[in-house]
Amino acid sequence: MKLIVHGQQAFGKAVLEAILDKSVDEVVAVYCAPDKEGRPFDPIKELALENGLPVFQPTSYKDPEVWAQLASHDADLCVMAYVLLIVPEEALNAPRYGSIQYHPSLLPMHKGPSSINWPIIFGSTKTGLSIFWPDNGLDTGPILLQKEVDIEPDDTLGSIYFNKLFPMGVDAMLESIDLVRDGNAPKIEQDPHGGTYEGWCRKADVEIDWTKSADEVYNLIRGANPQPGAWTTINGEEVRVFDCQKTTSVSGEAGTVASMGEDGVVVATGEGGIRILKLRPADSGKISAHEFATNRNLLVDTKLGV
Repeated sequence: MKLIVHGQQAFGKAVLEAILDKSVDEVVAVYCAPDKEGRPFDPIKELALENGLPVFQPTSYKDPEVWAQLASHDADLCVMAYVLLIVPEEALNAPRYGSIQYHPSLLPMHKGPSSINWPIIFGSTKTGLSIFWPDNGLDTGPILLQKEVDIEPDDTLGSIYFNKLFPMGVDAMLESIDLVRDGNAPKIEQDPHGGTYEGWCRKADVEIDWTKSADEVYNLIRGANPQPGAWTTINGEEVRVFDCQKTTSVSGEAGTVASMGEDGVVVATGEGGIRILKLRPADSGKISAHEFATNRNLLVDTKLGV
């Protein structure tokens, strides 16, 4: 088939690279986000240029001239690998078979832009990915293919994405292209009244509430690790909390430092406690909690989050 590959950043590059390595289909055009002044080219653009592929970078896909441009490639399918701009159906349907898109959740659950953070934060034990046929809704089109992964107790946003959903997603894209080429690609309608939608997981969403249980605090921290980074204040200083462990043998008021040592700083929660292993103050990179406590002369019974 003739393919348009539309994507950005590392995942977009990986999908394009996998398609080129497989050498079954012809990539006739690559679309990616516009360049940013003073920043390097997007990785997918660099790879496309290295392979002599034409690159297009519209600022909007709501322009009829862009629709005509997409149609001019005479493509069979558009493969969308991490696309943040809204793409209307006039653009999606320009190729002969339309467009397919990657989304890192089990649709219709967790529609929206931070679909990996939220299931971890909510304490889910499973998530996955969907390859679907996008429409004018937000992650609402028919499902082509889905893959499920376990969220292990120590998984973070980073480990779920980079170790599981990223490599699995590249393979799922290739599998989906095969299904379209062979005429066997399903279009399973989503329940329009089912599932969930969540917006961006932002800083305001991940301030640590130490009155919650250790389970809830732990899930918040790992669901925001590494981005946007769960945070709290210590003696008025804002710090982002990354690696941590749950602990049960803790006494003291929620939010107070219960103990300190080379193995971390233990903070009491509403039920149980959290041992902070690594954090990042505003004025440095990540450091151990022990180093932070030593440098700041942190005391037992110090109250966090005030």
